[in-house]
Amino acid sequence: MMPYRTDHLPALPCYLNGEITTLDQARISPLDRGFIFGDGVYEGIAFYSRPGEAARPFRFEQHMARLERSLKETQIANPHTRAEWKQIALDLIAVHPEAGANGPLDWFYYFQVTRGVALRDHPMLPGLTPTVFATCLPLKPPTAEQRAQGVACVTADDFRWKKAHIKSISLLGAVFARQLSYEQGALETVMFRDGFLSEAAASNVWVVKDGKVMGPPKDNLVLEGIRYGAIEEICRAAGIGFELRRLPKAEVLAADELLLSSATKEVLPITTLDGQPVGTGKPGPVYARLYAAYQQAKEATA
Repeated sequence: MMPYRTDHLPALPCYLNGEITTLDQARISPLDRGFIFGDGVYEGIAFYSRPGEAARPFRFEQHMARLERSLKETQIANPHTRAEWKQIALDLIAVHPEAGANGPLDWFYYFQVTRGVALRDHPMLPGLTPTVFATCLPLKPPTAEQRAQGVACVTADDFRWKKAHIKSISLLGAVFARQLSYEQGALETVMFRDGFLSEAAASNVWVVKDGKVMGPPKDNLVLEGIRYGAIEEICRAAGIGFELRRLPKAEVLAADELLLSSATKEVLPITTLDGQPVGTGKPGPVYARLYAAYQQAKEATA
């Protein structure tokens, strides 16, 4: 495998502490608590649009509500209003070199807030100015082949901490989990805590059995993805059964269909798990209905 190039970064726009600069020029203090402790939170929002129109965020209010919950849990002051968070994204899109009539219409807005800069000390020091960093880059959805054939995943024990509901930038556990699937040529790692489904390294996981969509409950062991609400709404509108409960590994392995969901994956079928076919080994009918309804929801947003 070729080593990753670290001698340069592209001169793409980014936002840092009130100013738009570029990735190759942005600088933070080595004493930023995000760098020292991973002491911060983040969000990632998909923006969609039609040709000639400004991009619009998908389920923006739900993302903002989750951001506010994460900031409250970590006792970090929210440095921006909801309107200001949206404007940062639009400003970044406006100056991106690929924006415009012939450029991509869909974007992924990533931003993070750290506690700020201070001499290294573990307590949550009061009065610090949060550090804010953001990018808005072209959204890279799953390929047509992945949608048509589904994707492969592997399983692992969930060895992460017990505050998974906080969207923390402390992601070493997720990095370890994702590396397991990466080394096996799989897309994701589906994790189990004490024998029950939790989530994947960077996605929520859904189990389909006898036409019903099921997922883990919303608690401190799972990051409640924004698609939790979206998928529930789609299921209710389409008359598809929907249930949140603790799902033992045996039920997951016996599923008719398994699905991943995230901002970039939207809804994506798992057709191979640990080298074994899921259901028929092909994307199933519930996935097809959810994916079609998700596209309609995107159109309504745009």
